[in-house]
Amino acid sequence: MRSTVTVTPAQLPEVLLHVAVVRPVFLWGAPGIGKSSLVREFAAELGLECVTLLGTQLAPEDLIGVPELVGGRSRFAPPESIARQDPYCLFLDELNASSPEVQKAFYSLILDRRIGSYELPKGSIVIGAGNRAVDNALARPMASALVNRMIHVHLTASARDWLAWARESDIHPWVLDYLTQRPDHLWSAAPKVEETFSTPRGWHMLSDALHSFGDDISEDLLGVLAFGTVTANHASMFKAYVKTVRHAYGLEAVLRGDARWPSAPGDRDLLYFLAEAFRARLVKELPHDKAHAPAAGKQLAHRGKALLLELAELSLEIAQMVIAADDDGNPVLPAWFLVEVTRDLPRLVAARA
Repeated sequence: MRSTVTVTPAQLPEVLLHVAVVRPVFLWGAPGIGKSSLVREFAAELGLECVTLLGTQLAPEDLIGVPELVGGRSRFAPPESIARQDPYCLFLDELNASSPEVQKAFYSLILDRRIGSYELPKGSIVIGAGNRAVDNALARPMASALVNRMIHVHLTASARDWLAWARESDIHPWVLDYLTQRPDHLWSAAPKVEETFSTPRGWHMLSDALHSFGDDISEDLLGVLAFGTVTANHASMFKAYVKTVRHAYGLEAVLRGDARWPSAPGDRDLLYFLAEAFRARLVKELPHDKAHAPAAGKQLAHRGKALLLELAELSLEIAQMVIAADDDGNPVLPAWFLVEVTRDLPRLVAARA
């Protein structure tokens, strides 16, 4: 299921507060962006116990229960995990990954809030969650009868929300600082092959592993952890970032002229990382209109062209990457700056063409 209207993790609690208390909600989202933890946190804020049922681990009888004799008549006794006296949050995780038979078993529980003769206590809420088929995650088509029994909310990853949470949640400083500089690396689309990809959950796992090893972790082991939790590109960039931290070698020093671009063959990853950070700085701080540019913007443009020339002497390819368009072919740097680069650094532009 796709939707052009999404909510961020910061917006979700308010949506659930007004919707989940009156109707069942199904939360859609890519793997690893925090759906399950957000539901548990929401239930805790309401003072409700969160009872999680994993759709992929259930059989129909796990919901319907087993028959028992009461007064000479048989009835189905729902499982203890569901049949509770006090109100609670019933969280149906991976619901759309469950078998069609299990999905059917949920119909009355979701719409009528009952299984057989058992009815959920007043004040209980029902929330389902699942990944989307477009994310190459395990998902089955959801029957229209089940789709129509819930209000569907689409969650999207938000670097701002995650970073705000991370600052209060003991996320390792290297991970926090890196993603503060490169928030676009927090999440990446799931690949079509079996390989790691970047998600908030993956960065959290990397943070936990770094805490366990300590900051004296070797570069080789750091690579094992990074490449085992996020995309190869992000892992390589993260390793280079850690190298800048350990060697006090940052972009600010290069911009001030206190340091030069790293030129040693073993520092190629560091050069690439600094060039990526340089590109991001130009995109963020160069004004779109030179005529109204503040002095700082003009100074950055002047210094930027000098650094591009120095970078091109080391690696023409990396220098071209700094001024390259985005994946759709659209320029990311201001047109006036690109015009000046074309005029002052024709070799760089000619090689790129």
